[in-house]
Amino acid sequence: MNDVQPLLDFCLREQDWLLDTLQTLVRLESPSSDKQAVDRCGAELDRHLRAMGARLTRLERSETGDHLRAEFGGGRAQVVVLTHFDTVWPVGQIDRMPLRREDGRLYGPGVYDMKGGVAIALLAVRALLAAAPSDMPRIVLLLTSDEETGSLTSRALIEEEAGRSQAVLVLEPSMPESGALKTARKGCAAFELRVRGIAAHSGEPQRGVSAVLELAEQLLAIERLALGPDVSITACMAGGGALANVVPEEAWALLDVRVPTLADAARVEAALRALPPRRAGTHLGLSGGLERPPLERTPGVVRLYEMARSVAAELGTDLGEGASGGVSDGNFTAALGVPTLDGLGAIGGGAHALDEHVDVAALAPRAALVAGLLAQLRER
Repeated sequence: MNDVQPLLDFCLREQDWLLDTLQTLVRLESPSSDKQAVDRCGAELDRHLRAMGARLTRLERSETGDHLRAEFGGGRAQVVVLTHFDTVWPVGQIDRMPLRREDGRLYGPGVYDMKGGVAIALLAVRALLAAAPSDMPRIVLLLTSDEETGSLTSRALIEEEAGRSQAVLVLEPSMPESGALKTARKGCAAFELRVRGIAAHSGEPQRGVSAVLELAEQLLAIERLALGPDVSITACMAGGGALANVVPEEAWALLDVRVPTLADAARVEAALRALPPRRAGTHLGLSGGLERPPLERTPGVVRLYEMARSVAAELGTDLGEGASGGVSDGNFTAALGVPTLDGLGAIGGGAHALDEHVDVAALAPRAALVAGLLAQLRER
């Protein structure tokens, strides 16, 4: 299938369907921690997928919403299309930031991250089914329910499917406003630094050693670590002490670490574990580690990007690329060595913010881009 014009024509004809589907999904609020709410949204997706003729498996989970695995097409070569339908917004947020269209944008909770990407994925598959159902790659569309809280119950599923695939396409949002794809993502690690000091009455502070003051010095020392301009360590939470009149015996801080490479991750952890106590009588403890490995810009990623760029050129647009400090489930698949291309979802901005929005006019062409890339992967 060399001509993407039929795919674009189909997507443009069906853009009202895409918009209606997207608005329905946004109204079905689905915060990761609310299983009932997430499963209501999943039931709507289940209905769409069955209507499309998917070979559908509902993967039940007790602690999170159920995941959905939908398979289309045939052939030996498999491509995973990766999406999630949980959001960061609580039920009722839509009353505070209602769906609205304004200046070519659709605003609403979860519309950009990433229900726009889910709707785009559905239309892209529909376009392929309409154009050449017998000439499709074997597409496994994964719709997971816990990405925003770490993918604890979906990671094994994602990695298993990726391990059987020639490529993974991630329908997370594009780089904000530009539409550029994400050919690199930083990895993230989480550490807890705990300090133990010596308790004493605050009327005789010389008899104790403050864990809070030791922690303060440690956080300043961490800020001064020369780990490279693309590495960040952020103390996101901290606390310590037990009573207002006691020299604090314990203190703690939660550290968020972002790294562009696995080598950087190892270097940061080694530097944190090597921190010496600053005050006599204190002891340090570090727990945690790498949670999502980085998505590095490998030759396989570049090949996928160049394929997507050639499809975009046929559609009359120039497709850029960029690197993101945020993480996605694509971090997991890229770490397995499977070529992974991220940011193929909606164009817009405001992820996790009150102005979350998508560019309405870009939705259908984006679906055509995804469909065209899937068609090219079938030919390769």
